[in-house]
Amino acid sequence: MKKLVFTLVASFAITAGFSQTVEELKAEQAPKKDSIAALQGKVDALQAQIDAMPGWKIGAFGTIGGSISSFSNWYAQGTPDNSSGNIGFTVNAFANLKEEKFFWRNSANVNFAWVKLDDKNDPTDSDNFEATTDVFQLTSLYGRNITKTLAASGLAEYRTTVLNNFNDPGYLDLGIGATWTPIQDLIVVIHPLNYNFVFSKGDDSVFESSLGAKIVADYTRKIGAISFKTNLSMFQSYKSSDLSNVTWTNSFGYTLWKGIGVGFDFGLRNNKQEALNYALNQDPATATSFDDVDNKLQTYWMAGLNYSF
Repeated sequence: MKKLVFTLVASFAITAGFSQTVEELKAEQAPKKDSIAALQGKVDALQAQIDAMPGWKIGAFGTIGGSISSFSNWYAQGTPDNSSGNIGFTVNAFANLKEEKFFWRNSANVNFAWVKLDDKNDPTDSDNFEATTDVFQLTSLYGRNITKTLAASGLAEYRTTVLNNFNDPGYLDLGIGATWTPIQDLIVVIHPLNYNFVFSKGDDSVFESSLGAKIVADYTRKIGAISFKTNLSMFQSYKSSDLSNVTWTNSFGYTLWKGIGVGFDFGLRNNKQEALNYALNQDPATATSFDDVDNKLQTYWMAGLNYSF
């Protein structure tokens, strides 16, 4: 009995001592957390001042995603013997110059992906990686400041595919107008005088250049471990709404360790010229003109590893 009592007393004393130690450590930890938060606030404030300084600002971040698999005698599926894989990556890069009287903003967005499905029982099928996502965009915006938030500007924007049908179609927008910068990392471009050059080797009745208005909104920012970019690019043709188009791309990255983290990208596009070109190339054709084409919303998304620098 004495041994049991002694054991219970000792256990209670150890537990009480441990609890007291944890409480003391938590009490000691609290002011240090407050100090870290205060220091981080000062660091963020200094970074904001650095970002506002004149000169070049250069950066990039991107996402890599992929998977591979192999099946043998997996009879529950339609192709029991196969090997498959997919890989893709996106890159968002920028080089921006800011001076007292003018600015020059340059950016690139690249999104490529490939997929492979090799049916081992079909000697005629392809075992190569085939391109599935193909996005390439370059933008250059120059502006002369009129006020602190408003500038007269000129824009050049080029969009095409690279892996398949390079510059077929390709789009080059050249225009002038105004740029509004209400906050540090947001720009809104409104160019009522813009010419949309469309390059294509196909039917000229489908892909046609025209004069119109260009609207671009871009927000690119890095906050601590988080990097993100959203870009909306719209062209409204004065000749016909059939020649108008809109593209919205988004990229998010979260850094976990030494520039490596996780990322997510998605995009939307509406382009009636591309929809009609695709429909006419089907066998049999699924449309005859802009009037009866099914202009579905184009979308893509990708998740995977992210790297920023």
